[in-house]
Amino acid sequence: MPELPEPGRVVVAGSSGLIGTALVESLRADGITVSRLVRRAPAAPDEIEWSPGDRPLDPAVLDGARAVVCLSGASIGRLPWTKAYRRTLLWSRVAPTRTIAGAVAALGDAAPAFVSASAVGFYGSAPGERLTEASPRGETFLADVCGEWESAALGAGDRARVTLLRTAPIVHPEGVLKPLMLLTRLGLGGPIGRGTQVWPWISLADEVRGIRHVIDGSVTGPVNLTGPQRATANDLGFALAVRMNRPFLVPAPEWALRVALSADATQSLLTSDAHVVPEVLERTGFVFEHPTVEDAVSAAVDAPA
Repeated sequence: MPELPEPGRVVVAGSSGLIGTALVESLRADGITVSRLVRRAPAAPDEIEWSPGDRPLDPAVLDGARAVVCLSGASIGRLPWTKAYRRTLLWSRVAPTRTIAGAVAALGDAAPAFVSASAVGFYGSAPGERLTEASPRGETFLADVCGEWESAALGAGDRARVTLLRTAPIVHPEGVLKPLMLLTRLGLGGPIGRGTQVWPWISLADEVRGIRHVIDGSVTGPVNLTGPQRATANDLGFALAVRMNRPFLVPAPEWALRVALSADATQSLLTSDAHVVPEVLERTGFVFEHPTVEDAVSAAVDAPA
C-alpha cells in the first residue's frame, strides 16, 4: 500500500480559548502539526508572535500551511456590555481577522484555506423563521459585529478558500452553561425571559469536529455550526436541571435582564429567537456526535473538570 501524504500544517489564532484549545488538541491527536499565533514572546517552538492591528503578519508564517484558523475575539459572555466593551467585542475580532486576511491575500494562489470565526448572532432575532446560510443579516448589535467580522475575512481575496464559521453558543461548563449551571446548582434555574425563544446550540465536540470537517473539505462561504435539533431556552434549561437533579422553577423576567446585563446583551444572547439550521454541514455529510440538546448537556455535565 502506498504511503499516505503527511497532513499539512494548520496555523491557529485564538488557540488559548475554549474552542481553540480543543481544536489544537484534536489536530495534534491526529498527528497534524499546529503553529499558534500568540500576542507575546514565544514560549514554545510551535508559537509565533504577532501583533494584529499594529503591524502586518509576515505571509511567510502561512507559507506551506494547509489552513489558517482565526478564532480570536474577546468573550461575548463577559457582562454587562458597556459602551467600551462593545468596542472591544468588535475590534478584538476585526483586527486579527483583517491582519490574517492580508497575509493570505499576499500569498495569491499559494494561500492556505482561511477558516474564520463568526457567530449565529449574524442573523439577529427572527421568530418563526428557519435560518440557513443564505438568510440575511439581522439588525442587532451582534449582527453588526458579525457583518464587519465576516467582511474582514473576505478581504483575503478571491484566490483563497474562505469559510465563515457561524458558531452557536457552546454547550459546555465554560460556555453558555457557565452561568446556568451555577443558578441550577443553587436551585434557581428557570425560564429566561419568555423561555420559548429558540436558542441555537452546539456541543464542544461537534464544534471542533465541524471545524475539522471544514478544514478537510472544500466548503466555502458561511457555515452554520449549530446542533440539528430545534431547542428553546426552556428545553436547554430543563435538560440541565434534569441532568443535575435540580428544580426548574425560578423565572428571570426580560426587564430584569435588561437592567442587569444591558439591552444589547439581553437582546443578542438571552431573549433572541433564532432557529438556525446547519444546512451546509448536513449537505456535505457531517454526522453529529451530539444531535440533541439533551445529548450535549449530558456530555457537558459529565465532562471532567
